[in-house]
Amino acid sequence: MAELKATKTEEARRAIERLNANARTTDQLMEGICQLLNEHMLKYNWVGFYMLEEGANPPALLLGRYQGAMTPHTRIFLNQGICGAAASSGKTIVVDDVKKDSRYLACSLETKSEIVVPVFVHGKVAGELDIDSHFAAAFGEEDRKLVEHCAQLVGKRMEKD
Repeated sequence: MAELKATKTEEARRAIERLNANARTTDQLMEGICQLLNEHMLKYNWVGFYMLEEGANPPALLLGRYQGAMTPHTRIFLNQGICGAAASSGKTIVVDDVKKDSRYLACSLETKSEIVVPVFVHGKVAGELDIDSHFAAAFGEEDRKLVEHCAQLVGKRMEKD
C-alpha cells in the first residue's frame, strides 16, 4: 500500500510540475493545484489556499481558490484554528485526528485529519495551502513533501507576479 501511495504522489508531483510550467498566473497555478490534488489524491477531500488579507487589522487569512465542499470559514484570524496557527508559526502542521486538536475549526463532520502548509513570499508568510481528509492520519511524509512543494511553487510564482 505504501508503494502505491508513493507512486500516486510521484504522479501528482509530475503533474504539478507540468502545471507550474504551463500556468500563466499565480491564480491559475493555485486553481490547478487545488483541482489536481483534489482529483488525483484520493484521500484529499478538500484542498484550498488561504491568503493573508492585506492591511487587515487584526491579521486574517482569506479563502482563495479551493476544491471541495463549501466552507463557512472564508476568513480566519491568525489566532484561530489550525490554519491560523500554521500562518502564525510559519510551520507545517499535520493533525492526524482533528477531534483531538482543540484548535480545529470544524468545516465538515466528515473531516478526520488535516495538513496546513505556509506559503512564503520573500521569506514571509503570505498564505497557506490547507488540505482536509475524511480519513484519520491521511498525511504521511510523502504527502507532506508534496504539499510543501506545491506551497513553495506558489510562493516562488507570487514573487515573480
